Amino acid sequence: MADLTFYTNPQSRGQIVRWMLEEVGAPYDTEYLGYGGTMKAEPYLSINPMGKVPAIRHSGKVVTEVAAICTYLADAFPEAGLAPPPADRADYYRFLFFAAGPLEQAFSLKAVDFTPPPERRAMFGHGCWEDAIGGIERMLGDREFITGRFSAADLYVSSQLGFMLMFGMLEPRPSFSAYVARCTDRDAYRRAKQLDEQAAEELKAQA
Repeated sequence: MADLTFYTNPQSRGQIVRWMLEEVGAPYDTEYLGYGGTMKAEPYLSINPMGKVPAIRHSGKVVTEVAAICTYLADAFPEAGLAPPPADRADYYRFLFFAAGPLEQAFSLKAVDFTPPPERRAMFGHGCWEDAIGGIERMLGDREFITGRFSAADLYVSSQLGFMLMFGMLEPRPSFSAYVARCTDRDAYRRAKQLDEQAAEELKAQA
C-alpha cells in the first residue's frame, strides 16, 4: 500500500486533484466513493465529516478542499517543481485563493441561477459574476503562466476556468481558452483524464 491515499469520485472536483497527483508522480492508492452512499457513511465520514470528495491521506494526515490539497502536495513533493520558492509566492497564493474563493463562489451561484441583487453584492466575496470573471481576466493579463512557469496555481485556476467553459457557463474568450489549452497540454493532465474516464466507465458498469 502507498503512503498516499486519494478519496474521490471520477465525476467530481476530484479530477483536479487527480491531475495534481499525476503531476507529483508519487505512488498513491485510490478509493472511489459513491454519491449518497459510501461518501455519506463511515468510514469516510471520519476522513471528511462533510461527506464530500476529494480528500487525501498522506503519512496519516488528512487534507480536504481542492486548493488546500493542491497546495499541500506541491509542498510535500517539492521535487515536482509545482510551487515557486517561498519568497516568490505572492502571485501563487493570490491566484490559488482567488480561484478557491470569489471564482468558485461565482461559478456555484451561476450554476443555480442566483445573482446577488446590486444592493447586496457587498455581502458576497465575489461581488457578482461579472466582477469575478473580469477580475481573473485582468489578473491573468498576458501572462503565459501565473508565476512565469507552470505551477499548482495554474493547475487549479485553469481547471476552474476549464469547467466553466466545458459547461457553457463562460463564453470562450480567447485569453481564457488559450490559457486553459496551454495549461492542459501536459502528459500528467492526459493521464489523469484517462484514469478518471476509465474509472467512470467501470463504476457505471458496476451500478
